[in-house]
Amino acid sequence: MQSRNRLLDDLAKVAGSAAGVAAGLKDEVEGRLRQQFERVLDGLDLVDRDEFEAVKAMAAEARAENDRLAARIAKLEAAAKPRKAAKKST
Repeated sequence: MQSRNRLLDDLAKVAGSAAGVAAGLKDEVEGRLRQQFERVLDGLDLVDRDEFEAVKAMAAEARAENDRLAARIAKLEAAAKPRKAAKKST
């Protein structure tokens, strides 16, 4: 009976030790993966969210101004057509 308890104690120690090694290995792998991801992300030319939102707003404003100018040009061209027709007939 004494040897059986000792065997169980030894198995418990081995299992505990293996769990500690597995946890350490897990931490090591996570650390290495994090380093790799950071290296890859640093190599990419990414912008911050704030910069992206600022450029997005500028693009929307430019698109709206372009639409306003296109409407103005169309209006001016429409107004100029009758004058051209009148000049040709004289």
